[in-house]
Amino acid sequence: MSELNYFDSRRIPTSIAKSSNYERYRVPAQSVSQFVLGTGDQLTVIDPEGLQEIQIQAFNSNQQAANQSLFKGLQDTTNELNDWLLNNTTLNFSKQAIRLHGEQSSPNQHNAFICDQELTIYVATPGVALSADQLVPPSDILVDITRAEPHTNQSDLPPALAKPLREVRVNACSAEGFTVNAGEYIQIIDVSGQQCSDFVAFEATALAQGKEVPICPTTTRTLMAQSYPQPGLHNKYYNSDMETMVELVQDTIGRHDTFNLACSAKYYDDIGYPGHDNCSDNLNNALSEFAISAKKSWPAVNYFFNTGYDDHNNGTSDQPWSRAGDYVLLQAAKDLVCGVTACPDDTSNANNWQPSDIHVRIYSPSCQFAMGSAFRKTPQSDFTMTKKTAFHDKFATLTRHFIDYNGYWLANHYDNYGALAEYWACREGVAMMDLSPLRKYEVFGPDAEKLLNYCVTRNIQKLAVGQVVYTAMCYDNGCMIDDGTVFRLGDNNFRWVGGCDSSGLWLRQVAADNHWNVFVKDSTDQLHTLPVQGPLSRNLLSQVIYTPDSQTPVSDLGWFRITHGRIGGPQGIPVVISRTGYTGELGFEVWCHPRHGGDVWQAIWNAGQEYNIAPLGLEALDMLRIEAGLIFADYEFCDQTDPFEAGISFTVPLKSKDADFIGKQALIERKASPQRQLVGLVLDGQEVAEHGDCVRVGKQQVGIITSACRSPVLGQNIALCRMSTGYTEVGTEVEVGKLDGHIKRLSARVVGLSHYDPSKSRVRV
Repeated sequence: MSELNYFDSRRIPTSIAKSSNYERYRVPAQSVSQFVLGTGDQLTVIDPEGLQEIQIQAFNSNQQAANQSLFKGLQDTTNELNDWLLNNTTLNFSKQAIRLHGEQSSPNQHNAFICDQELTIYVATPGVALSADQLVPPSDILVDITRAEPHTNQSDLPPALAKPLREVRVNACSAEGFTVNAGEYIQIIDVSGQQCSDFVAFEATALAQGKEVPICPTTTRTLMAQSYPQPGLHNKYYNSDMETMVELVQDTIGRHDTFNLACSAKYYDDIGYPGHDNCSDNLNNALSEFAISAKKSWPAVNYFFNTGYDDHNNGTSDQPWSRAGDYVLLQAAKDLVCGVTACPDDTSNANNWQPSDIHVRIYSPSCQFAMGSAFRKTPQSDFTMTKKTAFHDKFATLTRHFIDYNGYWLANHYDNYGALAEYWACREGVAMMDLSPLRKYEVFGPDAEKLLNYCVTRNIQKLAVGQVVYTAMCYDNGCMIDDGTVFRLGDNNFRWVGGCDSSGLWLRQVAADNHWNVFVKDSTDQLHTLPVQGPLSRNLLSQVIYTPDSQTPVSDLGWFRITHGRIGGPQGIPVVISRTGYTGELGFEVWCHPRHGGDVWQAIWNAGQEYNIAPLGLEALDMLRIEAGLIFADYEFCDQTDPFEAGISFTVPLKSKDADFIGKQALIERKASPQRQLVGLVLDGQEVAEHGDCVRVGKQQVGIITSACRSPVLGQNIALCRMSTGYTEVGTEVEVGKLDGHIKRLSARVVGLSHYDPSKSRVRV
């Protein structure tokens, strides 16, 4: 039986709303959500990916089952939703529910229904957790609601994160003061969206002694080395005595003010609005009862305000990124007196020209809130908070240095190792790391090969079952959407593994546009990835992985091939092993379902003690991949870079791939007239170049540094550089510009793209 978890669906802020009565929600896979509808309201359930069963149970105002009232003529069935409801609600209902879609549903199939009375409706997305070699993962669905009358509460507050201790409403153009105790949580919510809010805090104990010790944005920026803190390693706000005042636990926006003060009377006076309400005076009034000195302008923490400073040192300001219900969640490190504003500025777009309310919720220290930032697949998507991977809790016993990587927590480096030790373990022995944030999409159906062959640059028709190929995916203009690998699991079954969701969404869009019979199902959260890399990785995994006679043993597995095996013998944990990696060393990647992650990690870690296995963090991985000339999104390529410029021209077989593919004609033209090429550089001295540094010959800029590091194995300062084609010959002397690119230069010379093992002999061994 599938597992169902309750999910309190949030309304998705979207620009595609048909009217003020239209709402859209996401119901994640293997969950159930509740919706309240009135007479005449229309409910539409949509299966974006296809093959996802949807179950619905309706109740009337008397808490009696009312499916027939809503869905006349459909046959009710007993199913997992009823079991979940039996254990998780107090409603009196019959064991009947509606089952829709499932094995017969195609992508974007939908069903719409109209209520004939007020109903509470549960919508569930059941599904069985997958093993590593299955192809049909459970997936999210969308729920659209069109109200007969506007639902006045929908634009107000999001569901509480827990039961609040108290709530504070900060009306538009005002401020409120309040106290919190150490350990309590402070949730500052943008009620309607695009509304700035200043936050100030004072240590209560110091105030009682007549001393004001405020939260200090300048001290915070100095100690955190960021414009503003973010959940993870850099999540603390400090006071002027350099003591922690609050920690940032959750942030659903990720874009706030950088260096500016709260607005003041002088600001409005100087732009021609004397007497205008302002945040500084509002804070003075709100905090006066706590005997806090008034200020002409407050150095506050300003949330949601969209400001910055550009490369020319000019301050910028634009509408906030925040949407209705977005918030920041803080935890007090001390007893505090706090002030929060709802900015009154209606003279600019700082509050989208229309000031609105801010709401504050205070939660008990006993609440358990996971730390995280919001991640959205698309700007219109509902957000998910930073997730833990299947291996997180195991790696967390070795370090606390986690950062948000593509929506998941990954270790930056490990205690008692450090990036250099982790690096050498991979180069000389064996190391393992977490790359579960890689995006996985199952592509299957009669037209699966046709879709992939059209969407990627490599010839998928030549890909054998059990083989993997590295490729690029491009737009019509030849510029890259993503790079990734294609696994062929069967005649019509493939797995795409890339770096971003854009690639999977692109596959789905192209399939729909061409009316091809193919499914593209997101399996990212059903299949997690544990790379085991280094010269001893084969020896280690050969001891751990059992493979049946029908599969290739790890000891014989060829480069860019996969095998299916188990950990713990013939009845053990199912895994997929691919001879792939991102380090330039012999290596493998072990793929498993998240429910098995801890056991898989432990088995490999225990067996690895014989080989002095080490964990591998992102810092060490960056050195390894730069040495090997392996590219990284937003560094070596973006959507304005073609595969030739990104250094992966081998993924574009224009001569041997006869079939048409997206971007083919543009790539033919680009190859005939190349403008830039990715090359390697060796710099004199030990000063490391930085991403974005200019590369010059004389006054002329001829290139830009994409990645750089000090290579431990080579003992050299190296870099990858996107260079104008006239300067790509090996041995060409150039200079890396520091400061403004003219005052300070680092001498360098062009070398091959792969600094380490250019023949790839180590990965092929």
